[in-house]
Amino acid sequence: MKKLLFILIILGGLASCSETDYMTFDSANNGVYFTRDTLQYSFSVTPMEVRTYTYKVPFRIMGATSKEARTIAYSIDAERTTAVRGVQYNIGEAILMPDSINGYIPVEILRDGLEGNYTDGYTRYTLELVLEANEHFRPTLDSLSQRRTLAFDNAIDQPNWLSAHGDKVWQQDILGVWHPLKFIKMVEYYHALADILPETYKKMVAAYGENLEHVPYGDPYVYRTIFQKYIYKPMYDFFVDPANHDVILAEYPDFPFDFPNPYGN
Repeated sequence: MKKLLFILIILGGLASCSETDYMTFDSANNGVYFTRDTLQYSFSVTPMEVRTYTYKVPFRIMGATSKEARTIAYSIDAERTTAVRGVQYNIGEAILMPDSINGYIPVEILRDGLEGNYTDGYTRYTLELVLEANEHFRPTLDSLSQRRTLAFDNAIDQPNWLSAHGDKVWQQDILGVWHPLKFIKMVEYYHALADILPETYKKMVAAYGENLEHVPYGDPYVYRTIFQKYIYKPMYDFFVDPANHDVILAEYPDFPFDFPNPYGN
């Protein structure tokens, strides 16, 4: 009886493997489907000079690979799309490269077309993509796998640094009043440490996160000297430089030029 049960388990395992292989390699079923459920992007802490970003909406094929490049057909659901092509985004052709089962639809997000500010709120845009049939592939699996909504904006929120009492904090004595541009520059100089102090930077990312999401009490006290020299001082120099004044105001008309000198007056 035990021997029979063992054989049944083995056969069941082989059947499962065949079903998985069928999803990818059965050449009689040239299907295509989206793979990632949540599609979101925000320029957030991206430096001001970065004005576009290409978001890659991933898909996967069901069927055999090919030595030739093949196109994937898709459409845009106008009723569920709030973004305007050429204003908030541009979109390119979806091409599956030779010998590949994974590809993407390239969506170029245009920062200059995104409306809103941190005072009045940011506009959240949507782009609804629907897979279509062509001479190479047809949409497959369930209907939910055939469409995806990409949501994007230019928002940046105050980091979720919490006090001992659980209140959101921002050290004004070190950083001045909260403003998104300050956090953008802070993260920019933080990332620059990867080239200056690579081993220390790795430890800091492990402790504080890739974009300083988890600074305890808003105070990086363990690395305070490093922050002062390589982050706060460059921030101060950037904000007091007259050459940057007009550029800053063009992007943020209400920017408070109050960043303190980390080494005093």
